[in-house]
Parts: sequence; structure tokens; C-alpha cells
Amino acid sequence: MSIGKTEPRRLTVDDLARTPDDGRRYELVDGRLDVSPAPVFLHTRVEARLGFFLELAVQEEHELLPGPGINFNADRTHHRIPDLAVIRAEDAESPYLTRPPLLAVEIVSPESVIRDNHTKRREYAEFGIASYWIVNPAPGETGLVELRLDGSGYREVTQAYGEEVFETDLPFPLRLVPHWLTADGPWKKHIGGD
Repeated sequence: MSIGKTEPRRLTVDDLARTPDDGRRYELVDGRLDVSPAPVFLHTRVEARLGFFLELAVQEEHELLPGPGINFNADRTHHRIPDLAVIRAEDAESPYLTRPPLLAVEIVSPESVIRDNHTKRREYAEFGIASYWIVNPAPGETGLVELRLDGSGYREVTQAYGEEVFETDLPFPLRLVPHWLTADGPWKKHIGGD
């Protein structure tokens, strides 16, 4: 008689309800917990400023969501939380999204470089998210890269650094100067490249 190893139970979003409310981000990858530390000031500043600016540009048929939970599979064992997302208004659902947003945004932290640039890039493409922005909040040279779904993967279509103007038309027309996502000063006046 052989004694077999028991596979660990795969976690679902129901298990996330029991995680502590400690500021960390709790996500699931194939039933395993993926924990990120609480964001630092610079990350929070970028998220707030970009969210504010996107909210001004969002069209009536869209909705901007900060940190929405997204279930990537019917088993609810793959769950991600982008920093920001834009969805079609008719795709709103509770408690978590199950359809791909039009846009997902991740703001890179030192501990999330590989996750945001490689792991989530692959996962978001497989899930069918049309546009993925990666913001690198390096002081003095803040960058924004736009990736668009092309077949089964993403291709880079736009990037802007510092005071260059980032322009896109997906999910709606927008101009943005990455420098003003992190810089001190009159960011509201200059963030749109005016």
C-alpha cells in the first residue's frame, strides 16, 4: 500500500474574505495566494492623479474603477486586482468582474517589476484585456507604456517618459504627460500636455 501525497486545496475568492484588512493586496494565481505589500506614497500619488485624470476623460458608456477585483476563471481560483481599470458600463458586476476590462493599469513598485511586466502582461492578454498600461513612477523620468492586444499577446504601441506627451485613442482619446504623475507643482494644469 502506498501513501500518496495530498494536493493542497486550491483557494478561491471566497477565501479572500478571510484575509486581513491590512492594506496589502491579496490576489490568487491558480488557487495560490499572491500577496503584495501596501503601496508607498509615490505609488498612491500616481494612482490618485491618473485616476483623477482618467475620470475627467471617461465617456458616459465607460466606468473607471480603482482596484477592481477580476475573476479570470469560472473556478474563481485566478483573481487579479489591477491598480485601475476602465470597463464598459454594461460590464459592471458585483462582487467581482468576470469580463475583461477595456483597459488595465499597473503602477510598478520595486517588488512588482516582474509581476507587472511579465506575469500580468501574459495573464491580461490571455484574459482578453484590450489595452494594458504599465506606469513606472521613477522620479524625474516617470514612464508610461501602452500595450495593445494583438492576437494572443500584447504589442507595444506607445511609450512616453518624463515630459514627453503620451497620446492614445483606446479606450478613448487622451493626452497625458507622465512627468506630472509624480512631480511636485501644478500637475492638474499640465498633466494633459497643455
